[in-house]
Amino acid sequence: MRLSLGIVMACLAASLSAQGTLQVGGSSYLGIGVADITAERAKALNLKEVRGAEVTSVAVDGPASKAGIKPGDVLLEYDGAAVVGIEQFTRLVRETPVGRQVEISVWRNGAGQTLTATIEGRKGTLIPYPGTPPFFPSPGIEIPRLGISWRNPVLGIEGESLDSQEQLAEFFGVKNGVLVKSVVKDSAAEKAGIKAGDVVVKLGDSPVSTPEEVTRALRALGSVKTFTVTVVRNRKEIPLTVIREQRAGAVPAALQC
Repeated sequence: MRLSLGIVMACLAASLSAQGTLQVGGSSYLGIGVADITAERAKALNLKEVRGAEVTSVAVDGPASKAGIKPGDVLLEYDGAAVVGIEQFTRLVRETPVGRQVEISVWRNGAGQTLTATIEGRKGTLIPYPGTPPFFPSPGIEIPRLGISWRNPVLGIEGESLDSQEQLAEFFGVKNGVLVKSVVKDSAAEKAGIKAGDVVVKLGDSPVSTPEEVTRALRALGSVKTFTVTVVRNRKEIPLTVIREQRAGAVPAALQC
């Protein structure tokens, strides 16, 4: 299931309420959903390199929509910086002052073009925090930032990094890792027993703490079809055996910023 346009997962200050919602404060806003480029997608889109961020959705009347950015575009450069992946791209957006015009180079229909967007600010709003088990920290708990929400097409999980989110990491009993927010039905992850609320800490022999590290670890496994994913559940490490399922042309859902 893809993220809806109404769910805005931005890298910004937030607080978790006892009702299981995130109070999202104002931040720089572009109004797009993005996903990492896989080797399969790069080939399908005739890209010269496996890099960039593919646009999966565009918010109506958002800055990206006004600039002419469309779903299926691949973001290659943002304000003069080469886009290498979604974590770096979302950081660039987050650090852009509201009101600044930025040039964004995109790859569309086998050709490049440059568009100009004006970054806007987003007003605070309550949004659901999907996929996590119910827990009730004291009202007003400060979470440093809301991380990237991303879906891995090989595993079939949607998750976010706990890196720099010390209080969430402490709650789940880890120092870092990737929090599983939802699991795709009939995916490799579901068949292996991975559940929402698990924290992925190791893939094979490689410790992981961010989506990019998960992607790198999967690539390092090459054509290996069966591997171990270690998760922390109820503060205990559990090794689970995953059987890889390749889905041609799958696009991982990710952050909307």
